[in-house]
Parts: sequence; structure tokens; C-alpha cells
Amino acid sequence: MREINKMFKIGIVGVGSIGSAHFNTVVSGKVKGMELGAACDIDPRRLDECRAAAGDIPVFSDYREMIDSGLAEAVLISTPHPLHAEISCYAIEKGLHVLSEKPEDIRVSAARELNEKAKRSGKVFGIMFNQRTDPIYIKAREIVRSGELGEIKRSVWIITNWYRTQAYYDSGSWRATWKGEGGGVLMNQAPHNLDLWQWICGMPREIYADCKTGRWHNIEVEDEAALYATYENGATGVFITSTGDLPGTNRLEISGTKGQIVIEQGKLIFRKLLKDEREICRTEKKSWIQPELTTEIYEPADRGPAHLGILQNFANAVNHGEKLIAPGIEGINELSISNAAYLSSWTKKPVSLPLTSWDEAEFEKILSDKQAGSRLKDVTASPRTYTDYAKRWKGN
Repeated sequence: MREINKMFKIGIVGVGSIGSAHFNTVVSGKVKGMELGAACDIDPRRLDECRAAAGDIPVFSDYREMIDSGLAEAVLISTPHPLHAEISCYAIEKGLHVLSEKPEDIRVSAARELNEKAKRSGKVFGIMFNQRTDPIYIKAREIVRSGELGEIKRSVWIITNWYRTQAYYDSGSWRATWKGEGGGVLMNQAPHNLDLWQWICGMPREIYADCKTGRWHNIEVEDEAALYATYENGATGVFITSTGDLPGTNRLEISGTKGQIVIEQGKLIFRKLLKDEREICRTEKKSWIQPELTTEIYEPADRGPAHLGILQNFANAVNHGEKLIAPGIEGINELSISNAAYLSSWTKKPVSLPLTSWDEAEFEKILSDKQAGSRLKDVTASPRTYTDYAKRWKGN
């Protein structure tokens, strides 16, 4: 039987844009079974804001001191990406449960090491793939995994409504740098979509990609990328993303032998063939036919609980053993796709998945070279914090 009033304290490392949103969610008591134990950030102004919002909450400028303090049984990490695995590993080694913002790290090798430590520790380790709580993508996954769509032939996701201005990139010294962020749109905005892509359609066996560095902004990383994927059954996939398109598009189309799914403008349309296309192709005597099909339109009233849903699920996992919506081990899948895309773009060659040790070594060597020539920006003001972050996850 569940202990209804069971509670644990969480420490938040990084209270910038998304971290401050998580901070406000926890402080407001919206996550049942979780309360704030401490906060950590290297910017003293942000720590002052934490004190103002949560009274005498203990604050730290060093994540090790916060974790070692014993003030929290779990940690939520929302720092720049290259620190995610480092901080997660330290927390797990000290006996804390961990919930990390996406991506798990910028290197697959670091993410794998982290997951191995988490598995040995027995601690709860989750990742903030909040779009997995969206009813539309849950429905798409159910249709595909149930076999209703038949065998997948093709998927095409155009996700270009991640628009960002130059002011956004200039708001943080680490943003859009190889040293501070480890990548651009594939590493910052699109991980949610890359995760959903593989969550619904499965992992590709090969990626060929073209990543455009600073095409629309004055940045040193990519703000546009096009990925071409192939799958074990011969299916293909195309993934196009950008932070330079306005108004942009968010459209996912999945074609199978039994029909087609289209997700756009808050709707899922499932055109279901009454007969499998492969059977029609083999047996039909006419050159072309108007197929018999049914059309189902799924339009949920809302887009799900988003970040709050993952936070509540994590709290339930810690307190009651509930199954994680987004377990940390699955963060390797999304990161493998983005690492493969970068390596493919840099080498102008397709890259197989899962990544080989040789591919990982080559990726890390090129990335290290880029980081060696990378420069953090001079920023005089803290980035603006967001309180309406949920709106950013809605498709156009």
C-alpha cells in the first residue's frame, strides 16, 4: 500500500530559464510528494531570486557542496548540457536519485557511463522528455506499436517552429557555443523531437546529415539541420529542423503499409486502409485505384502535463516505485542520433547506429577540436526566466 503522505526533498542545480520554471513548480507545491530542499547556481543574482521566492531556502554556488550537504535526497539538473552527466554521476555516487534535463550529455560515451552507474546504484534516474506526456504522441506510438499502421515505410518530421532570435543566443555566455553547449538546435531544442521520433518509429540503423553552422544567426553551432535515416526493414526517415524559420512548421507524417498518420496543428489524422497496400499491389488488376479507408481524427483537449507530468512521475517513482515515463537509459537513443548526425555532417559520410567505438572516438576528437577553438561570450545580464514555458511545446 502506498504511503499517501510520503515526501522527499529535491535540490535543483541550475536555476536559469528552464531551471527557474522547475523551481517555481516545486515551490508552489504542484508536485505531490516532492518539496524543495536547496538550490544551486553559479550566478549570485539567481540565488537571490531563489531566496526571494522561497524564503530561507539553502542556496549554493557549487553543486558538490549542495549534494554533500544532505539537504536533498534527489537532484534535478538543468545546467548547460556538457555538465549533465558529470553532475548526475556525482549525485548518484553520493546516493541521490537524479532527474536530468535533456540531453543526457553531449557525448554518448558519457551518457553510457552514467547509466551504468545508475543501474549499479539502484537509484531512480530519469530524463526530462516532457513531450512523452503529450496525448497526441502517445496515441501515435500506440497506433504504430499495435501494428494498426502496418510496417512503416517512411517518416517525415518537419520541426522548424523552434524559432529563436539573436537576442536569445546572446542571453547566455554558454549558449550556441561548442564549449558551453556542445551543439545547436540538435543539442538544445530538437532533442525532444528526436526522442519522440525514435520512441514512436524505432531507432534507425544509419544516419546521413547536413548541419548548417550559423546559417541564420551569428553563432558557432548549427541552427539548421537535415537528417536522412534508414531502418532495418528498409524504411526511410527525414528529420528537418531549424531555429531560423518564422512562423515555421511542426508536421509529422508516418506512412505504413496499412495507412498514414499525420500530426499537425494539434490534431492526429489516421487514414486507415481497409486492406494492406502490399496485398493491393500484388492482387489488384487496375493500374490505379481509389483506396477504401477510414479516417480517424484525434484532437485532445490539452497537450498533456508536460514538465509537471515528468516531475510528478519522478516523485512517484522515488516514493512508490512507479515506472518512469522517460528512464535515463533511453536518453542514449536520442543522443546517439544527434551524435551520429554531427559526425555524418563533419565527415560527409553516413554513420551507422548503434555507434561503434571508432565512431565515438572520432566524434569526440572532432568535438574536442571544436571546443578548443570555441569561445564563451561576454554577457552582462542574467538570461530572462520563463513562467509560461508550457506554451513553447505546442505545435503550430
